This record gives sequence, C-alpha cells and structure tokens, in this order.
Amino acid sequence: MADSSLANGQDPLEEKLGRLSKKPGVKASIVIDRATGAILKTSGEIDALQTTKSRTTSTASTFSNETPTPEEAESQGVEQFATMVWNFVNNAGGFVQELDTEDEVRLLRLRTRKQELVIVPDPKYLLVVVHDTPPA
Repeated sequence: MADSSLANGQDPLEEKLGRLSKKPGVKASIVIDRATGAILKTSGEIDALQTTKSRTTSTASTFSNETPTPEEAESQGVEQFATMVWNFVNNAGGFVQELDTEDEVRLLRLRTRKQELVIVPDPKYLLVVVHDTPPA
C-alpha cells in the first residue's frame, strides 16, 4: 500500500517541517542524514544553527588573505552545528545501549537558558528543531 502523503505529492518530511515551522517560538530546523551526518535541509533563522566559534570566526579578521564571505562562514557554522548534534546523538545512543541493549533513543531535549533543541532520531535522518525557551 502506498503512503497517502506521497500519493498526494507531498513528502512526509516536508509536511512535518512545514507543520513545525508554524509552531510558536520555533527559530530554525535542520535535517541531518543519520548515517553520514550530512545536512539534508535547513529552514528558518540560520543564525540559530550556528556555534559560538563560527559566529566569532565570521566576525573576526583573520591573518590570511582569504577571509570567508558571510555566506561561507554561515555555511561552515551550520556544518559545525550539524556535526555537534550528530556526535551528541551518537554518544547518547551509545549511552542508552550500555544501559539496556534492547532500548533506543526516541527523543532528546536539550534546554539552555536561551533556547531549546528538540532532536528526533529517525532511522534515516535526525530532525532538529531550535526554539526559544519560554521565560520561567
């Protein structure tokens, strides 16, 4: 039996991303290939998918004559972010396997003072949503 969302011409992942982006407080989302860590798709405020290191690198002057363009710096920052998330999920998965070999990670939430990352591992990809942390 064919998937009804595919029959309607809609990709289930695109549908899920569209639904998530309309939620209040959502700043950005990124989809990462589960096997390789490659970035499949990003949406929203790309600044939310940057690391502190990439933000300071893009604004600081370098000693080399080849200063990255803002677009290159932004792309590098998103790649660093994706790598950090991918490593985090793999480490969490290893932790869970050490606790119980018949268990698996279904959802990871990482809440900081400024924002919250919700990570949904899927067999094919990792879906990461970054949103504002509501005031306490």
